Amino acid sequence: DDMADLIVSTLTQGLIFALLSYGVYITYSVLDFPDLTVDSSFPLGAAVTAILLLQGVNPWVTLLCAAGAGAIAGLCTGLIHVKLKVRDLLAGIITMTALSSINLVLAGSNVTVERAVDTIFTSPLTMTLFGDLSLTTRKLILSLVLAVVIKLLLDLYFRTKSGLLLRATGDNGTLVTTLAQNKGNMKILGVVIANALVALCGAVVCQEQRSYSAVMGIGQVVFGLATVIIGISLSRVPVKEAITDWRAYVVSLVRLILCPLVVWGVLRLFVSGTVLGVLTVIAACPSGAMITILSLRYGVDETFATRVNFVSTVLCAGTLPLVTHILL
Repeated sequence: DDMADLIVSTLTQGLIFALLSYGVYITYSVLDFPDLTVDSSFPLGAAVTAILLLQGVNPWVTLLCAAGAGAIAGLCTGLIHVKLKVRDLLAGIITMTALSSINLVLAGSNVTVERAVDTIFTSPLTMTLFGDLSLTTRKLILSLVLAVVIKLLLDLYFRTKSGLLLRATGDNGTLVTTLAQNKGNMKILGVVIANALVALCGAVVCQEQRSYSAVMGIGQVVFGLATVIIGISLSRVPVKEAITDWRAYVVSLVRLILCPLVVWGVLRLFVSGTVLGVLTVIAACPSGAMITILSLRYGVDETFATRVNFVSTVLCAGTLPLVTHILL
């Protein structure tokens, strides 16, 4: 049961953060716009949601309000970049810095949503449809529905004239101009949509965890970018090749079993208790996205690096409990 709950919780988190990846994909991959607003629009969505939930607002409505707040944040970044001619990276930093203060004013440093307050996972609508299921299962189902619905909506949008122009803005801005369209306005639109999705992700995370923290957005842009890079690399690799490459299994088992054994064997001579346990668990975790990023940076086989990342993540569901049970 514990293992099943762990797997379900992991899948739920991945589906929720898929919303963040959608937003980062639009800015970094579609628009080629390095938007750092993400690190503050994510907690902005959570802050707005937490405050509204405590005020008794319908949890589904809070999602729309959070997305709207994120859209306004993206609008500010876009206007600073396009209208004030500020570099894209600096424009994101300006908005991110301003939002850090705004988030503190809105919700302080931490907010906890009480158990008595309904979230989307315990709302009357959800309980009517899935009331006979456990809370963990309801979280998984709703996260899946949100991820799929928003993905389908984005697919539909990118097939429209506006969506095609948005995609062209990142690939060939000159083409957009020759079509008598303002590429600056398309950039603003893209950043608005991206940050609305990021803030929506923050809102769902807030409702799933029933808490908000002013520092919860730190590193989210890196996480989102890593998932985009890995996802693009995986999309180029047939699933059969990814799961039948024996080299990926060898590297993964070295990473997941041999490394924690070595770390545990060496460090137990110097530390013990919680410190030893934490360091051993960290060593037993799967290969991070950094291997794919570094392989792209230095021009080596990023496909194999992506396979290792994929295989090690899947195997970790079994090796991590095994290693912790045996060693700790």
